Amino acid sequence: MFNTLRDSIRKWFTPTHPLPAGTYHYQAPPEAEHPYRMHLRLEADGSGLLIINAKTVLHLNPTAAEYAFHLVKGTPAEQVAVQVAARYRVGRDQALQDYKELSERILALIHTEDLDPVTYLDFDRLDPYSTELTAPFRLDAALTYRLPDGEAAGAAPKERVTTELTIDEWKTVLAKAWHAGIPQVVFTGGEPTLRPDLPELLAYAEAQGQVTGLLTDGFRLVDPEYFNTLLMSGLDHIMIVLHPEKEESWQAVSAAIAADIFLTVHLTLTQENKDQMDGTLDRLVEMGARTLSLSAADPALAADLQRVRTHTAEHHLSLVWDLPVPYSNMHPVALERSGEDVPDGAGTAWLYVEPDGDVLPAQGINRVLGNLHRDGWADIWSNRSLMLPEIPAEQ
Repeated sequence: MFNTLRDSIRKWFTPTHPLPAGTYHYQAPPEAEHPYRMHLRLEADGSGLLIINAKTVLHLNPTAAEYAFHLVKGTPAEQVAVQVAARYRVGRDQALQDYKELSERILALIHTEDLDPVTYLDFDRLDPYSTELTAPFRLDAALTYRLPDGEAAGAAPKERVTTELTIDEWKTVLAKAWHAGIPQVVFTGGEPTLRPDLPELLAYAEAQGQVTGLLTDGFRLVDPEYFNTLLMSGLDHIMIVLHPEKEESWQAVSAAIAADIFLTVHLTLTQENKDQMDGTLDRLVEMGARTLSLSAADPALAADLQRVRTHTAEHHLSLVWDLPVPYSNMHPVALERSGEDVPDGAGTAWLYVEPDGDVLPAQGINRVLGNLHRDGWADIWSNRSLMLPEIPAEQ
């Protein structure tokens, strides 16, 4: 889940001229003890968003954003102090101390697994998706609505789209997303592995600096050569939609765990599988799965979903609910916060692109904001204000 945070450094001075707006990226070398990525999105007013490993977001005032810029660029600390002292009404020693303090706190977030920034690092917390953004944190790119043979037709909204973008057109979409400041792309569908150009699109996004994910049934991952091609193309994380009744699906999970790539397993609770769900969770834990996404196909399964959620917690499995899945508003977070405002990043923290380039606030919210292949980013982003409340369509 995205953890949206605000830095606690509040300086009274402001820069004369903010640093150039844009997106800046750092990726730790492969030999690093803790591989990580940072994306800094500097805004026109000098403020910034520092996104760590595509999940932790720090909202930075202009001073902290400038320090983060130098951290991402790898500027030596002494040089940072000289530059900041020259741009702000602050002494060089104070600038050096502030830079080192912020750097140490950010690096602690990166290097300490499951560290709570609020408790241990004195960051202030904002409600998820409560701030105004100039671009989302993630783009969900449905490359195709094609499905494997034998898959139920209702598993993808084929009736909505009759054409697919070419690989060059998808590259245009990815480039627009990157220039808008979107640091992460998740390739989904349909079944995205049915697009033979998926590895090339992964490599293109990787070369730009984007974090890449894949939502898949996983069946093609059991082919070691194909899976290795995806990994070598720059794939960063996978969500496998598990079909517990199919052994090939379990083989895909096993392959992903063995590959040591970040894996989330998605389970949809149904009337047919609810009685076997505890055993499914036990098997996943025995295999080494650590992160789970849960949804239910029927509101009548609310009590069963809560029971499975409890079993998930007993196994110390991390719960993810905001990665793209075949849309369902029946997930544990919604149930646990019944009657409250459930954090929702649709149209704010993420957007969804259909195979023909049309942009929706999220999968299942069928309100077209524009076409990312044909239209400018500013027009698409501003069209969010035209959205009307709408019940997500059933998939």
